[in-house]
This record gives sequence, structure tokens and C-alpha cells, in this order.
Amino acid sequence: MSAPRGPHSSNDVVVLVNHNAPSPAQSQPQPQEKEERGEGKKETLVLAYKTLGVVFGGLVTSPLYVYPSMNLKSPTEDDFLGIYSIIFWTLTLIGLVKYANIAIKADDNGEGGTFALYSLLCRHLNIGILPSRQVNISSSIDSIPYRDVETHGWLAKFFKRSLIARRLLLFIAMLGTCMLIGDGVLTPAISVLSAMNGLQSQFPSVTKQLVEALSAVVLILLFLMQKFGTSRVSFLFSPIMGAWTLTTPLVGIYSTIRHYPSIFKALSPHYIVRFFLRNGKSGWLYLAGTVLCITGSEAMFADIGHFSGRSIQIAFIFTIYPSLILTYAGQTAYLIKNPNDISDGFYKFIPTPVYWPMFIVATLAAIVASQSLISATFSVIKQSVVLDYFPRVKIVHTSNNKEGEVYSPEVNYFLMVLCVAVILIFGSGQDIGNAFGVVVSLVMLITTILLTLVMIMIWRTPPVLSALYFFVFFVLEGVYVSAVFTKFSEGGWIPFAISFILAFVMFCWFYGRQRKMDYELTHKITFDRLEELLADRSVQRAPGLCFFYTNIQDGITPVLGHYIKNMKSLHKVTIFTSLRYLLVPKVAPNERIVIKKTELEGVYRCAIQYGYADAGNIEGDDLVGQVIDSLTLHIQNYSLNLSSDSEEIEKEILSLEEARRYGVVYLRGKTRFHTDKSHGWFDKIMLGFYEFLHSNCRSALPPLGIPLQQRIDIGMLYEA
Repeated sequence: MSAPRGPHSSNDVVVLVNHNAPSPAQSQPQPQEKEERGEGKKETLVLAYKTLGVVFGGLVTSPLYVYPSMNLKSPTEDDFLGIYSIIFWTLTLIGLVKYANIAIKADDNGEGGTFALYSLLCRHLNIGILPSRQVNISSSIDSIPYRDVETHGWLAKFFKRSLIARRLLLFIAMLGTCMLIGDGVLTPAISVLSAMNGLQSQFPSVTKQLVEALSAVVLILLFLMQKFGTSRVSFLFSPIMGAWTLTTPLVGIYSTIRHYPSIFKALSPHYIVRFFLRNGKSGWLYLAGTVLCITGSEAMFADIGHFSGRSIQIAFIFTIYPSLILTYAGQTAYLIKNPNDISDGFYKFIPTPVYWPMFIVATLAAIVASQSLISATFSVIKQSVVLDYFPRVKIVHTSNNKEGEVYSPEVNYFLMVLCVAVILIFGSGQDIGNAFGVVVSLVMLITTILLTLVMIMIWRTPPVLSALYFFVFFVLEGVYVSAVFTKFSEGGWIPFAISFILAFVMFCWFYGRQRKMDYELTHKITFDRLEELLADRSVQRAPGLCFFYTNIQDGITPVLGHYIKNMKSLHKVTIFTSLRYLLVPKVAPNERIVIKKTELEGVYRCAIQYGYADAGNIEGDDLVGQVIDSLTLHIQNYSLNLSSDSEEIEKEILSLEEARRYGVVYLRGKTRFHTDKSHGWFDKIMLGFYEFLHSNCRSALPPLGIPLQQRIDIGMLYEA
């Protein structure tokens, strides 16, 4: 007895349009698309203004802590001129040249950051570690095909052949992600603490402990507000940062004219040479403090998806860059005449009549700077989760209009505890600055490495220009990295501890998911095998509609065989459903849900596809309705194209509706690895920790809004 087959070929495919999402023609275009169609200058300028409150918070508030983080001993006039020259050329080369004019063009379909660079390389060259997450259900989904590696030269071939090189590339991307999360811990701590230190300048009786306590309270309130979303208070961000960006260079100009009008002679690079010749090793160690002047520059690249490359360029070139140059000039001019005030290099150079207004603006600006890094951390965690590189945590979309505006309760409280701990345990802005310098320099260096690979293998930049870019920025940032590493014992170990823990979690999760995927691909159930299982007379077809979750592209999870052999049944209408997160930022609404009719009666395949910047907004009841509507439409269209039996067509449509009315159930496998004495210690540790993470992380089903009473978990042990 063979399993009955449906009236349609297995090659029939239906792509379901998300009915709740606007069509591509109706959807609001991305900023990049607007510019390509010649969007007016006014729109670009408005976007540039909005970037002040989101993109540049960390960068433009760096004058609060750069000089206080430097442990200068009896600095001379030439020392300050050399330091200002280093700051100027660092901002010019790394900020203006690298990020504002080169890295900003390396977006992955509108998304930026180190993880997006890794995604870009994987998509174009097919050099990822994990199996492709591109679902082979419909050829229409292959909208971004992998390019032929043979056309990309020897370096692409090397990555294609070498598993070690591909793993190293993945490790670099993971390290960049972990360091950015560390940035989300340190930026709020150092920004708010540095701003609050202004109280001690006017009130010497204010103790260090009180400043730390007030900073901790401000941070706790900031983190508790995250659940409301940044959109409710974002209208305040740009005016605050606009006020800061305007007032600090005005104070800088006043200080320059009053204390040292010839400060701009330090723009000549020969002052840098004289600085290192005079200070030797000490001058090299001072770089651990000067590197903080470029902190937050990575946000120019990471936040492309929220704005546009052009608007970010305009904001940086015409406001942020000159503001920083003038502010640091004024600070340096003041310190040349008052070198003993180096430990409070920002507030001391503020004129007394405007001190308190500047203190209020500085405190608000520090909070805004903290918010931008916290939001960036949420986005990075979301990207990692949807690409299956990080354990699943709850992701909440706090805006109906901005899909990139997300919030994660677990990550939020994790950051809050670490931020408060960093302030209360270390307290000293200099120690936190040392830790901050490690994060800033390593993230810049990782971006340089990944961007060089993009230039060589994707952009096909002439070798001379690629080599020049790599040499200049790798040497510059490498020198900074070497300097901050000397501060390892003085606070520099903090981001390493955070990053090591996060990287270990990410790698264990990745390793466990890869081993599970390997097992499932080896023991997958093919549709021919499913036909044999259903041919067994003891197997019954139960009434109702079943969504059976599977992670496998070209087959079905082995849990299905385990279920049928033990339960001796399968629902009359069974839809094998996969949740697929693709290596693209966004999936078009008309490609969100893909349906395939198999040759077995009442058996279908469904893929729900997301990019790493998409919002998972298809809920349980809505999902059922869309799938049934799609199948009905497919059956009707099929009958028009082929001389199909109308009676069979009607029967199939009725069976779908009947199954839906009878009841819907969602089945998924609850699998665990089984290890014994034959397995090595590495597998036992890695898989054991993976099982711990898997048991305590969130399920993939709750984001779809599936009621608990309709869920059934099927337990199965996998042989490791």
C-alpha cells in the first residue's frame, strides 16, 4: 500500500505576499534608494541633522575624557603641540578618510558594521562556515546569487580552499562583534562619569564616591527607560547634540584666542616627529589616551542602515569634524598655559560665566552618547541571533515605523549590571579610559582588515591602492593597539574579559549548532523515505492541521521519523515549516513566505524567511491564514493552467479548510546531544555548555506568537 499522492507536481511553487506588509511599490524607500532617485537636498540635510543625536554621540563627546585619561608627567608646550597634532591627524585619517569616505561605501545592502562586512564577503564569495541559509524552495529567492570565486583572484581561492582561513575570518568577525558589545558597556560608564566629574570642579567637597553613585543612578535610570524605545525621546537627541556640537567649538575658539592663538601651527606633522623623538617610549605610551579622540567613529559605518551614507558624510565633514578640531584646539591652548589642570582637561577650560549651562549640556550629551551605543549593542545582538551565532534572547521592536529600533530585556539588564559594576569597582576615569582604548583600537583594526578583503575580492581595487590603504591604516591602528595593550593591567583587561566570555558563548553556540546541523543532514528524512513510512498500514492520518518545524533545506528533520515510528500517526494536512535567516539585511515582503506542494497528499513545505535587519512580525493566527490563502490561490491558479480534475481541486481546498477548522498544532523537536566515554573532553565541554545555553535560551517559536496550548515538543537524543 503506497501513500496517496496529490494532483500536483512537486516542482510547483507559490510565493506568498505578506498581506500586512506594503508592496515594494508602496513601501517607503530606504535612504540610499531615495538618494539614487535624486531626492532633494533638503531631505538629505534633515537626515544629516538627525544623525547628530544617534550616530555621533560617542565621537563628539570624546573631549570629556581624552586629556583626563592621559597620565602626562610635567608636560611642556611642545608636548601639548605634539599631542594636538596627533589628535588632528588621527581624526583626519581615520575619521575623515577611512570612515567618512571609504568604509561608508562598503555597506551590505544598506547595513554597516563589522558583521555586515563579514556577511558581504560570505554572500559574494560563498566562503561562510555554516551551510548556506539560502532556501532552495524557490528560484525566485536566489535574488542575490553567490559570485564565482574563480573571478576574484588568488585570495578568494585561498579562502575557498582553507577551512582554517574561513574559521579565522569568522573569529575576527566575532571578535569585532564582542568588542562592540564591550563598547556598549564602557561608553555609558566613561561618558556619564566624565560628565559628572564636573561637580568636583566647582564643589571640591563633593567626594569621588558621591560622583560615582550619581553616575550609577543616572545609568540605571537610562537603562530602565530602554523598554519604552528611543523613538519616544529621540526628538530630544539631535537638539542636545546640536547644542553640544555648536557650543564646545565656540568655547574652543574663545580659549584659543585667549590662551594660545598660534595653536594651529601644530597641524604640521613635524610636531608629531618631534614629540616622539623627545619622549621616546613615554610618547608611545601616551597614545593609549589619544586614541580615545576617535572613539565612536565606528558608528559612522555601523549606523548606515538608519540613515544614508551621504547624510552621515555631510554631518561629519561640516559639523562634527570642525567641531572636534576647534574644541581640542581650545583645550590644548588652555592646557599649554595651565598644564597642572590636565586631570580635568575639559571643565577647567570652560569660562566661569557659562560653566553650569555647559555642565548641563555635557551631562545630557553624555547620556545621548550612552544611548547610541546601547541601541547599537541591541542591533548587533539581534543580527547575531538571527544569523544563529548567538543564543536566542528576547528581541522587542519598539517602533512600528523603524524596524531597526529594537530592545532586548536580557541584554539591557546585562549591560546595566556591567556598567554600574565598572563605575563602582574601578571608578577612575583613567582606568576606564585604558579599557576603552582597547575596544576602540581593536574594532578599528578589525574593520581595516575586513575592508581590505572587500577592496581586493569584491571591489577589485587596484593592488597598489589596496596595499596603500592597508599599510597606512594597519600601521597607524596597529601602533595604537600596541600602546593600549601596555595598559592591560590598568583596566585594559576589562574588555578582554567581557569579550572572552561573549566570544566563548558565541563559539560554543556556533559549534553546537554546526554539530546539530551536521547530524540532521546526515540522518535527514527524504520524501521518498516519508512515503515509505506512511505506507505502513499501522500509521494513521490524524485530522487537523500541523505545522512541523524543520531546519533542513533538502529533507526533513530526523525527529519526524522518531515521531512517526513511536506515535504511528501524521496529520492529514502537514506543513513542514522552516524559519530561515538569510545573509541579507532584508527580505522583500513578497518573498517572506514560500510554499511548495509535494507529491504526497496533504504534505507541503513552507519557508518563512528573514534578513538580519528584518522584524519578525508574522504571528500565529496570521501565519495560518496567510499559508492557507496562499495554498488555495496556488491550487486555483494551477487548475487554470493545466487540465486538472476540478473535483480533485475542490476536494483539496475543502480538505485545507476542514483541517484548519478541526484544529492547528505546532510540532517541533526538542533534541539533546548524547555523549559517553568514547567522546573526548573537548566535545564534552563544548556540547555540554551548548546544551546549557540551549536549555536556558528562548525558543524560536514564541516570536511567531504561537499559543502554548498548541505547541508539542518531541524529545530525541542525537548521537554526538
